[in-house]
Amino acid sequence: MPEKSPSIAVIGLGYVGLPLAVALARHFPTVGFDISAERVTELKTGHDRTGEVSDDRLRASTLRLTSNLERIKAHDLYIVTVPTPVDIENKPDLGPVLGSCATVGQTMGKGAIVVFESTVYPGVTEDLCGPELARHSGLEAGVDFFLGYSPERINPGDREHTVDRITKVIAGQTPDVTETLAKVYGTVTTGGVFRAASIRAAEAAKVIENAQRDINIAFINEITMIFHKLGLSIYDVLDASATKWNFLNFKPGLVGGHCIGVDPFYLSTCALQNGHHPEIILAGRRINDGMGPWLAGRIAEHLAPKSRILMLGLTFKENVPDLRNSKVIDVIRGLRQRGHEVQVHDPYADATEADHEYGETLIPSLNDLADFDGLVVAVPHDPYAELTDDALNALVKPGGLIADIKGLWRNRALPADKRVWRL
Repeated sequence: MPEKSPSIAVIGLGYVGLPLAVALARHFPTVGFDISAERVTELKTGHDRTGEVSDDRLRASTLRLTSNLERIKAHDLYIVTVPTPVDIENKPDLGPVLGSCATVGQTMGKGAIVVFESTVYPGVTEDLCGPELARHSGLEAGVDFFLGYSPERINPGDREHTVDRITKVIAGQTPDVTETLAKVYGTVTTGGVFRAASIRAAEAAKVIENAQRDINIAFINEITMIFHKLGLSIYDVLDASATKWNFLNFKPGLVGGHCIGVDPFYLSTCALQNGHHPEIILAGRRINDGMGPWLAGRIAEHLAPKSRILMLGLTFKENVPDLRNSKVIDVIRGLRQRGHEVQVHDPYADATEADHEYGETLIPSLNDLADFDGLVVAVPHDPYAELTDDALNALVKPGGLIADIKGLWRNRALPADKRVWRL
């Protein structure tokens, strides 16, 4: 590895890889690779559909973009940022990671360092990725090339905890590799680096970060269900509890997205492989995966048969276009199963992707819509918070239901002739 300006190839240009590649390109010769030629072409025009990198910043970047394997040959450092989803049975799907190993293995030379940022369970980097890289390259891990791990911590839509501000956990196969990663990542972020004790420790740290959040939200979701039976608003309860200095003020909701709703399954799989049945982790997943159907049932209790409903929001969280593993679809399907007609609007979601992922046809605009029997705000996008009283009033017929899942309008006086349901 050269003392200065190592050449870097970032593999995967999604929510994680693109911001990282742009940040690295400010300091090092960097190329971004994606197997999707369509994605690369889009980025070359200066537009990122994920919204993680602004068009101006992307156009100003020196980052080179390619879907051609020849363009990533013989780099010093390869950083893999491909997704790690689960399959239909909620088992880890390591296909993208192992596929990236084939890509890198065909292009790297002796002395290369391959760093994985994808969320995995302890042992994947060294026990699975290392041998796969060796098989495709003909080189020996730990001798001809070296492994590293630095877990991603991207939070879609978060403009405060960006890749150039957060603390980066790093771990290398050897002390020298760790120090190389410290220099590279330390150059990029003002948050500094933390040298984990080992690659396995770094992998474990990442997978429990999201599992911990999942469990905490599951507790809030469960007590939401309990307090609903008691006629108590969970938000009223949380307002009181939050006055204690060490109370963890998590909110109820639909736990989707690529991380929190997925990573606990990686941890539970690892546990089962090692002879431990993970009680709390799987219980949290069951509760959170059941939240959408539960909400559909509670909302339906306040609707007449065959009601016409407008669902506001489809993405997995507010103010982002990310539709991955959104649990709003569970509410939609639960309402339809009960005989209701549901139409969906989302100002950020891509209509083509919504159709591909969920078979949903998005309403392009709220203009001229009126007189729904029910309106459900599932995702608290800013445009929904900014709806005028007149616009909101027009959407729902007199006596109709406004169901505010996330408490977006909790402190707002809603039209008097509407029925309101909140958690």
